[in-house]
Amino acid sequence: MPAESATQPIAAAAATTIEELPAEVAALLKHDDAGLVAAIIQQFDTHEVLMLGWMDDEALRRTLSSGRVTFYSRSRQEYWRKGDTSGHFQYVKSVALDCDGDALLIEVDQVGAACHTGTHTCFDNRELTAVVGHRGE
Repeated sequence: MPAESATQPIAAAAATTIEELPAEVAALLKHDDAGLVAAIIQQFDTHEVLMLGWMDDEALRRTLSSGRVTFYSRSRQEYWRKGDTSGHFQYVKSVALDCDGDALLIEVDQVGAACHTGTHTCFDNRELTAVVGHRGE
């Protein structure tokens, strides 16, 4: 079977309504011991990284078929959809799987704050001091 093109979506994941995550998509995922995959959330037009969340197969299925991002809460052990209580919605623009299958990159149109603290991104004002590297070193 030929490998998927980097620009061609996995056909089964492109369906608008899916009742369970297609087996061919699930087979590509490398879950952690809790059955989860990291989901990096990025603003689609600025490419700013907004947050990191966690998904299991059901959360990914809901995300792929609803147009809004659904996560799995490790602490509450339940599904939650960004915006349902805060009004700060994430509308899906694209979903990609990394080369190892252990992380997702989800581009969204973020409405309001992405972080539970009320900031636009979870990475506001949290920069650590680091030695800056340069090419050729």
